[in-house]
Amino acid sequence: MTSAETLRGRKVAILATDGVEEVELVEPRKAVEDAGAEVRLISLSPGKIQAMNSDVNAAGTYAVDAVVGDVSVADFDALILPGGTTNPDHLRMDESAVGFVRDFVDSGKPVGVICHGPWTLVEADVVRGRTLTSYPSVRTDIRNAGGTVVDEEVVVDNGLVSSRNPDDLPAFCAKIVEEFAEGRHPQ
Repeated sequence: MTSAETLRGRKVAILATDGVEEVELVEPRKAVEDAGAEVRLISLSPGKIQAMNSDVNAAGTYAVDAVVGDVSVADFDALILPGGTTNPDHLRMDESAVGFVRDFVDSGKPVGVICHGPWTLVEADVVRGRTLTSYPSVRTDIRNAGGTVVDEEVVVDNGLVSSRNPDDLPAFCAKIVEEFAEGRHPQ
Protein backbone atom coordinates (compact mmCIF):
# COMPACT_ATOMS: atom_id res chain seq x y z
CA MET A 1 0.00 0.00 0.00
CA THR A 2 1.44 3.40 -0.95
CA SER A 3 1.38 6.28 1.50
CA ALA A 4 -1.35 7.90 -0.61
CA GLU A 5 -3.55 4.86 0.12
CA THR A 6 -2.80 4.46 3.84
CA LEU A 7 -6.04 6.17 4.88
CA ARG A 8 -8.14 5.49 1.79
CA GLY A 9 -11.79 5.16 2.78
CA ARG A 10 -11.23 6.82 6.19
CA LYS A 11 -13.17 9.93 7.18
CA VAL A 12 -11.42 12.37 9.47
CA ALA A 13 -13.07 15.23 11.36
CA ILE A 14 -11.16 18.35 12.31
CA LEU A 15 -12.99 20.21 15.07
CA ALA A 16 -12.00 23.88 15.12
CA THR A 17 -13.39 27.39 15.30
CA ASP A 18 -12.22 30.99 15.11
CA GLY A 19 -8.76 31.43 16.58
CA VAL A 20 -7.37 28.09 15.45
CA GLU A 21 -3.61 28.16 14.92
CA GLU A 22 -3.39 27.99 11.12
CA VAL A 23 -0.38 25.69 10.81
CA GLU A 24 -1.96 23.24 13.31
CA LEU A 25 -5.05 23.09 11.08
CA VAL A 26 -3.34 23.03 7.68
CA GLU A 27 -0.42 20.63 8.23
CA PRO A 28 -2.33 17.76 9.88
CA ARG A 29 -5.11 18.15 7.31
CA LYS A 30 -2.59 17.91 4.47
CA ALA A 31 -0.93 14.87 6.06
CA VAL A 32 -4.13 12.85 6.34
CA GLU A 33 -5.43 13.98 2.92
CA ASP A 34 -2.10 13.03 1.33
CA ALA A 35 -2.54 9.60 2.94
CA GLY A 36 -5.93 9.27 1.23
CA ALA A 37 -8.41 10.35 3.94
CA GLU A 38 -11.52 12.39 3.35
CA VAL A 39 -11.40 15.35 5.73
CA ARG A 40 -14.26 17.51 6.96
CA LEU A 41 -13.88 20.73 8.96
CA ILE A 42 -16.45 20.71 11.75
CA SER A 43 -17.17 23.89 13.71
CA LEU A 44 -19.63 25.63 16.00
CA SER A 45 -21.52 27.43 13.23
CA PRO A 46 -21.72 27.38 9.43
CA GLY A 47 -19.67 29.63 7.17
CA LYS A 48 -15.96 30.18 7.62
CA ILE A 49 -13.55 30.20 10.54
CA GLN A 50 -10.71 32.67 11.00
CA ALA A 51 -7.33 31.06 11.56
CA MET A 52 -4.50 32.87 13.33
CA ASN A 53 -0.71 32.87 13.37
CA SER A 54 0.81 32.97 16.86
CA ASP A 55 -2.67 33.62 18.31
CA VAL A 56 -2.68 37.33 17.41
CA ASN A 57 -2.12 37.70 13.66
CA ALA A 58 -5.02 36.98 11.35
CA ALA A 59 -4.24 34.27 8.81
CA GLY A 60 -6.49 32.51 6.31
CA THR A 61 -10.17 31.70 6.55
CA TYR A 62 -11.45 28.17 6.06
CA ALA A 63 -14.86 26.94 4.94
CA VAL A 64 -16.79 24.89 7.49
CA ASP A 65 -18.13 21.60 6.12
CA ALA A 66 -20.57 20.85 8.95
CA VAL A 67 -21.75 22.12 12.33
CA VAL A 68 -20.77 19.96 15.29
CA GLY A 69 -24.36 19.66 16.49
CA ASP A 70 -25.33 18.12 13.14
CA VAL A 71 -22.71 15.34 13.00
CA SER A 72 -22.15 12.09 14.85
CA VAL A 73 -19.07 10.18 15.94
CA ALA A 74 -20.39 7.38 13.72
CA ASP A 75 -19.74 9.63 10.68
CA PHE A 76 -15.96 9.58 11.22
CA ASP A 77 -13.01 7.26 11.76
CA ALA A 78 -10.68 9.75 13.47
CA LEU A 79 -10.60 13.26 14.99
CA ILE A 80 -8.03 16.07 14.95
CA LEU A 81 -8.12 18.84 17.59
CA PRO A 82 -5.75 21.68 16.60
CA GLY A 83 -4.73 24.38 19.04
CA GLY A 84 -4.39 28.11 19.20
CA THR A 85 -5.51 29.52 22.55
CA THR A 86 -8.92 30.90 21.63
CA ASN A 87 -10.00 27.94 19.46
CA PRO A 88 -10.16 25.30 22.24
CA ASP A 89 -11.35 27.94 24.70
CA HIS A 90 -14.45 28.53 22.53
CA LEU A 91 -14.89 24.79 21.88
CA ARG A 92 -14.84 23.89 25.56
CA MET A 93 -17.66 26.36 26.19
CA ASP A 94 -19.93 24.65 23.64
CA GLU A 95 -21.96 21.69 24.90
CA SER A 96 -22.21 20.05 21.46
CA ALA A 97 -18.45 20.28 20.87
CA VAL A 98 -17.60 18.90 24.31
CA GLY A 99 -20.11 16.07 23.90
CA PHE A 100 -18.73 15.21 20.45
CA VAL A 101 -15.16 15.06 21.82
CA ARG A 102 -16.23 12.98 24.83
CA ASP A 103 -18.14 10.54 22.64
CA PHE A 104 -15.25 10.32 20.19
CA VAL A 105 -12.70 9.46 22.85
CA ASP A 106 -15.12 7.04 24.52
CA SER A 107 -15.65 5.30 21.15
CA GLY A 108 -12.00 4.22 21.06
CA LYS A 109 -11.47 5.85 17.67
CA PRO A 110 -8.10 7.63 17.33
CA VAL A 111 -7.75 11.30 18.21
CA GLY A 112 -4.88 13.69 17.43
CA VAL A 113 -4.52 16.79 19.62
CA ILE A 114 -1.83 19.46 19.63
CA CYS A 115 -0.76 22.53 21.62
CA HIS A 116 -3.76 24.03 23.51
CA GLY A 117 -6.16 21.46 22.00
CA PRO A 118 -6.22 19.33 25.19
CA TRP A 119 -8.33 22.01 26.89
CA THR A 120 -11.32 20.52 25.10
CA LEU A 121 -10.31 17.03 26.27
CA VAL A 122 -10.08 18.32 29.85
CA GLU A 123 -13.56 19.86 29.59
CA ALA A 124 -14.88 16.56 28.20
CA ASP A 125 -13.35 14.76 31.23
CA VAL A 126 -11.47 12.23 29.09
CA VAL A 127 -7.84 12.69 30.23
CA ARG A 128 -8.16 10.87 33.57
CA GLY A 129 -5.64 8.01 33.59
CA ARG A 130 -4.20 9.02 30.20
CA THR A 131 -0.66 10.19 29.39
CA LEU A 132 -0.28 13.10 26.99
CA THR A 133 1.65 16.23 26.22
CA SER A 134 0.57 19.78 25.43
CA TYR A 135 1.62 23.38 25.38
CA PRO A 136 3.18 24.15 28.80
CA SER A 137 0.33 26.43 29.97
CA VAL A 138 -2.23 23.59 29.61
CA ARG A 139 -0.29 21.01 31.61
CA THR A 140 -1.62 21.96 35.06
CA ASP A 141 -5.19 21.64 33.74
CA ILE A 142 -4.41 18.16 32.42
CA ARG A 143 -2.88 17.11 35.76
CA ASN A 144 -5.85 18.56 37.67
CA ALA A 145 -8.17 16.53 35.42
CA GLY A 146 -6.35 13.30 36.32
CA GLY A 147 -4.00 13.02 33.36
CA THR A 148 -0.26 12.47 33.32
CA VAL A 149 1.81 15.00 31.39
CA VAL A 150 5.17 14.33 29.77
CA ASP A 151 7.35 16.76 27.81
CA GLU A 152 7.90 14.92 24.53
CA GLU A 153 7.32 15.92 20.89
CA VAL A 154 4.69 13.24 20.35
CA VAL A 155 2.96 10.93 22.82
CA VAL A 156 0.59 8.05 22.03
CA ASP A 157 -1.73 6.62 24.66
CA ASN A 158 -4.16 4.02 23.32
CA GLY A 159 -4.99 5.94 20.14
CA LEU A 160 -4.70 9.42 21.68
CA VAL A 161 -1.84 11.21 19.88
CA SER A 162 -0.64 14.49 21.41
CA SER A 163 2.07 17.04 20.68
CA ARG A 164 3.28 20.25 22.31
CA ASN A 165 3.44 22.96 19.63
CA PRO A 166 3.93 23.71 15.91
CA ASP A 167 7.60 22.67 16.10
CA ASP A 168 6.35 19.11 16.72
CA LEU A 169 4.15 19.00 13.60
CA PRO A 170 6.38 16.68 11.52
CA ALA A 171 6.35 14.01 14.24
CA PHE A 172 2.68 14.66 15.05
CA CYS A 173 1.53 14.39 11.44
CA ALA A 174 3.45 11.15 10.85
CA LYS A 175 2.05 9.60 14.04
CA ILE A 176 -1.59 10.57 13.41
CA VAL A 177 -1.44 8.97 9.97
CA GLU A 178 -0.05 5.80 11.57
CA GLU A 179 -2.62 5.73 14.40
CA PHE A 180 -5.54 6.65 12.13
CA ALA A 181 -4.53 3.73 9.87
CA GLU A 182 -4.63 1.35 12.87
CA GLY A 183 -8.15 2.50 13.75
CA ARG A 184 -10.21 1.83 16.82
CA HIS A 185 -8.57 1.01 20.15
CA PRO A 186 -10.45 -0.91 22.85
CA GLN A 187 -11.29 1.29 25.82
